[in-house]
Amino acid sequence: MTLIVPVILCGGSGTRLWPRSRAARPKPFLPLVGEETLFEQALARCGDRAGFAAPMVVCGAHHAALVEEQLGAAAAASLVVEPAARNTAAAIALAALRLPADAVMLVCPSDHHIADPAAFAAAARRAAALAADGWLVAFGIEATSPETGYGYIRRGESLGEGAFRVAQFVEKPDLARAEQFLAEGGYSWNGGIFAFGAGTFLAELEAHRPAIARAARAAVAAGHDDGRRFHPGAAEFAAIESESVDYAVMEPTARAAMVPVSMGWSDIGNWQALHQARSRDAAGNSVIGRADLVDCRDVLVESDGPRVSVIGLEGVIVVVDGDEVLVTSAAGAQLVGKLPGASSQ
Repeated sequence: MTLIVPVILCGGSGTRLWPRSRAARPKPFLPLVGEETLFEQALARCGDRAGFAAPMVVCGAHHAALVEEQLGAAAAASLVVEPAARNTAAAIALAALRLPADAVMLVCPSDHHIADPAAFAAAARRAAALAADGWLVAFGIEATSPETGYGYIRRGESLGEGAFRVAQFVEKPDLARAEQFLAEGGYSWNGGIFAFGAGTFLAELEAHRPAIARAARAAVAAGHDDGRRFHPGAAEFAAIESESVDYAVMEPTARAAMVPVSMGWSDIGNWQALHQARSRDAAGNSVIGRADLVDCRDVLVESDGPRVSVIGLEGVIVVVDGDEVLVTSAAGAQLVGKLPGASSQ
């Protein structure tokens, strides 16, 4: 069986989960669903050393200490410490350049929740087998609702059991198109989980974004090791154009494949998504901390101290974190990142 190298991407600030998620300790490093942090859960999903190699974590310098603090059983992990944020194409290129060409990379965001780790592992094995044959593979996550906040993948011809060519990557749709996708079938959410050979990825990056590939090679050549950490050359890395792996490689390649998977996935992109991922009572309410709810439905309350009392409300989110208080409707949760407090955290 192909040994899979998990490449865990720790980027982003999680501003839509303010005030819990802040610059000093953003979303991946918080225990938002269960007692483990999202980053710890990501490591645990790839913890079976019979199928997964020690992980490689790509993170910013200001989060390297947090990563090391939460490695736990993954103590053999290595870190690639980005001197600046340059999006996922550059981050993955750094990881690929630090691995043997024949290594199969499983690229995973560090801040997602997956309720069914066994389904994730099965999909990873299918994706790794395709990657070993030269395919660049995306996880096609079962679309259970007409979400407008996710990109979609349209399924193409079969490549064998549980695998398909990608017919098209589709940008985030409006509601009417999202409803059409669900009605037609054959569309999955693009959750940003990919598998490919390190050499295959770099060859495709060279073909489609040669400037990014060239600058990434220069940054690695100018880099240095510091224990488990690798630091790319800062000046060379700063010259890299910021672009997602979707645009830079997955959309233009002729070798894009997908494996469909139903695994209880959520990107925990805002407070409403977190509410849906957590356990709720018969009225749809979820409470962490001290709270009294009377005649409420679909209410989330999280408080790290003061008691919160809510009466007669539906679809409301209340969060107390230190001296910050957030109150929003479920519909307004998408806009939390636009608050001055969130953007200046």
